[in-house]
Amino acid sequence: MRILYIDIDSMRPNHMGAYGYHRNTTPNMDQIARQGTRFSKAYCASSPCVPSRASFASGLFGIHSGVMTHWGPGCDFRYTSDPDRPMFMRLLRQNGYKLTTFSSFADRHDAFWYMAGWNEVHTHSLKKGDENADEVLDAVFPWLDQRGQEEDYFLHIQFWDPHRQYTMPESYATMFEKEAAPAWPDEAEITKQQDSYAPYGARMLFPGSNKSPFSYLPDRIQDRQDFIQFVNTYDGAVRYLDDQLGLLFDKLEQLGIMEDTAIIISADHGEAMGEHSVYGDHTCADEAVHHIPMIIKWPGQTSVNQEYHDLVYNVDLIATICDLLGISVPKKWDGCSFAGLISDSEAYTPREFLVWDHALYSVGRSVRTDKWLLMRTYHPGVVPLEPVELYDMKNDPYMTNNLAPSQPDIVKDLDHLLMEWWHEQVGQPGSAPDPLPLIVESGPYKYIQEQQWADNLREVGREDLRQKYLEATNQNNH
Repeated sequence: MRILYIDIDSMRPNHMGAYGYHRNTTPNMDQIARQGTRFSKAYCASSPCVPSRASFASGLFGIHSGVMTHWGPGCDFRYTSDPDRPMFMRLLRQNGYKLTTFSSFADRHDAFWYMAGWNEVHTHSLKKGDENADEVLDAVFPWLDQRGQEEDYFLHIQFWDPHRQYTMPESYATMFEKEAAPAWPDEAEITKQQDSYAPYGARMLFPGSNKSPFSYLPDRIQDRQDFIQFVNTYDGAVRYLDDQLGLLFDKLEQLGIMEDTAIIISADHGEAMGEHSVYGDHTCADEAVHHIPMIIKWPGQTSVNQEYHDLVYNVDLIATICDLLGISVPKKWDGCSFAGLISDSEAYTPREFLVWDHALYSVGRSVRTDKWLLMRTYHPGVVPLEPVELYDMKNDPYMTNNLAPSQPDIVKDLDHLLMEWWHEQVGQPGSAPDPLPLIVESGPYKYIQEQQWADNLREVGREDLRQKYLEATNQNNH
């Protein structure tokens, strides 16, 4: 079996045609979706980049892998050599698969545990994630020419393109300007967002410089026109990546291996596009940041163009790959296989709820059911968040109306699920402590320091926001 795993950074599924987006951003990925299965409610268990790829590599939630942030306290990978918790790459290799990754992730984030188990690691440039998709494929295509027709390999290709900065050819930044933009956020919502002190927010779109580095992006989002300019650029970055993937799929056709190669398309995390007043980044434990695409085209599956609405994790995807390959899923992994959905059998029990966490810029843990999202923020960091937020995701998908004050019974029920989940995780024999309190104690100040952000708010003339931020910080510190 040949497996091609396409790993996209910062990909919003609701900006893909396969998930109902009205713009033609992803024609090539949509074609793969029509040939396979897609999941509309797939989520990363921990975000952003480093903790999510720790889950990919280990099959574990962040509470077990030890990785919940990008460095420092709460970023200590625990199980590189534990035979009861084998790394995903090592497990496949032990079962006869050759594993190759084209990714600059470890180099960008000093996450060298990621190297464990691969036969080949190609960093393909020294740009540490600032390379575009064409530069990645310039390295991938010679490998495919030499090795693509071999059997039993797992080829992982990671793309950064939808992640800021958006450095695709400028023509892509304007290719959607004649098409209607998403209706949300509207003018009224953008006006409210001017009073958020969040980094990467409407008022603080480029922290530090407060100036856009590109002519095709606004300095800040003050009105609908600014939003349209920004979302056009994001969608252009997605379309540029998709065009490059079209070339990749053409290469598979030329080699005669397209039909019998498994293709998986997913992401490390999603991306905010106005949710919690943030644009083009990932700063909290909300839906926009954790919602990911998950598309699987598996040779021999009889049902195609299927969409499932079950709640699934990225760690479930890793377990499913093993299951489909006939490899026993390790009992101490956190993922549950949904291979029954791909192979059209009935051996699958859906999850009733998910718990996920985030610990960069802010620290929080959330519970997601089919209808509800409960967000518990333990340290707001530099993001204006309430300690408890509750959203009706069926009727308020952009999380604009916090129902926690008016729905105490729902909050209580979801809190019970959260604590039940937590006790199950830390109560496992041999489990290490939850790393989240370490990050709460030290603060989620990795890229933006506490005082630095207060100074930045003063420099842009928003003393009012500076005072709101300092009040929230003082409350948390006491």
